Amino acid sequence: MLLNYDPFDPFRALERLAGASRQQAVSGMPMDVYRAGDHFVASFDLPGVDPGSIDVSVDGNALTVTAARTAPSSDGDYLVAERPRGRYSRQLVLGRDLDLDKLHASYTDGVLTLTIPVAERAKPRRIEIEHAAATTSIEGTPDEHREEAPTS
Repeated sequence: MLLNYDPFDPFRALERLAGASRQQAVSGMPMDVYRAGDHFVASFDLPGVDPGSIDVSVDGNALTVTAARTAPSSDGDYLVAERPRGRYSRQLVLGRDLDLDKLHASYTDGVLTLTIPVAERAKPRRIEIEHAAATTSIEGTPDEHREEAPTS
């Protein structure tokens, strides 16, 4: 199949601005990421994946998810084989304001969910302002410092 790609497509620019897309990303590991309060949630669709094959690792600020989906053993010949198989990997580069030490991962009903809290140092906070209770006074009056113009 041949896809028509026009780099000057005005509708593509509008879709980018609006956050819409005419085509979904083709991947063996589709993903959604959103912010919910003081943490981020990343959900990966991994139906049919053995939970033992899923690996989540963090190296610096790079989070990598890998998983493997194997074909069921069958002695017959496939007539249709559309489900993706093999080893898949997604890597996310995370900001420094996330607390990767408290990352939580769960796998339920074919969906891997990662919950990543925002670090305490990055959360909005109120800064108290100190002020002195002592008053400051200036001695003298403004007229004492005024120079008089010479008279002729």
